[in-house]
Amino acid sequence: MTRVFSGVKPTGHLTLGNYLGAMRQWAAVDQHRSDALFCVVDLHALTVDHDPARVRRLSRQAASLLLAAGLDPDLCTVFVQSHVDEHARLSYVLECVATDGEMRRMIQYKEKAARERERGGSVRLSLLTYPVLMAADILAYGTDDVPVGHDQTQHVELARDLAVRFNQRYGHTFVVPRATNPAVAARVMNLQEPTSKMGKSDDVGPGIVYLLDEPDVARKKVMRAVTDSGREVVYDREERPGLANLLEILAACVGGEPASLAEAYDSYGALKKDTAEAVVEVLRPVQRRHQELCADPGYVEGVLREGAEKARDMARPTVDAAYRAIGLLPPVNAAR
Repeated sequence: MTRVFSGVKPTGHLTLGNYLGAMRQWAAVDQHRSDALFCVVDLHALTVDHDPARVRRLSRQAASLLLAAGLDPDLCTVFVQSHVDEHARLSYVLECVATDGEMRRMIQYKEKAARERERGGSVRLSLLTYPVLMAADILAYGTDDVPVGHDQTQHVELARDLAVRFNQRYGHTFVVPRATNPAVAARVMNLQEPTSKMGKSDDVGPGIVYLLDEPDVARKKVMRAVTDSGREVVYDREERPGLANLLEILAACVGGEPASLAEAYDSYGALKKDTAEAVVEVLRPVQRRHQELCADPGYVEGVLREGAEKARDMARPTVDAAYRAIGLLPPVNAAR
């Protein structure tokens, strides 16, 4: 079977964008058609200033929401990144293959480093190198497909480049992965700033719908979404980004194409109302299941423990092979 790997970073509460752009696809399609691994990538949350207790809390919440979204541990592997040492082991080896120039060309590094400097903070070295850790996340499992939003495609391209380079220099070791992007709602935008992604790491604001928002809160956020000048409801991502965002969200919730859905509306108000109700209905079963899982923390812990064991067994042979290929001496107790 095709192997799929993807993950969520516990730097903030998961959003409607995470669900419509990724998690729902993982549950509805990827875990059924492939040998799939889904990971809470908590090591990536350490690249910026953070509260340790909050990272732990958000990691548990993210794991519960992955299960609430429909991931079934009988069909896929759900685990926490830091519970599997092979991620960090392989990351350093890949740093010895990557170049400084590659890291500094990463768009997210440029953007995040600039924001950190504007705040007067220092930029952590891990912010520069974390794309290599992301490559290790992917390559350790012989991943074929990496379902990601368009903003993460550059990181998958890096993983491809490192895999090819390592294979050419040290012998074939890694599967060369490819990025796959959902066709609709691959990048849900901020309701107040429709040219910016609805990111979970952003400050709390009316433009972000969180998966655990109460129904009335989610409705208000959608009803207050920024629209565009003019009265006609049309789908135009370039000229009418606010309307396009609402139409893409509605399409992702109820099905259909954004341009076709636009033809049914003659006012912004009606579109907002229908989109708000569609969002509430999409979130309802996720929130219900999340409440059930919170009442049974032992179940979630068991899933993560078993998931880490499975992931470790899958990753270790590849990482061990990479260590041998690059020239590292095997541990004495493993030598024959």
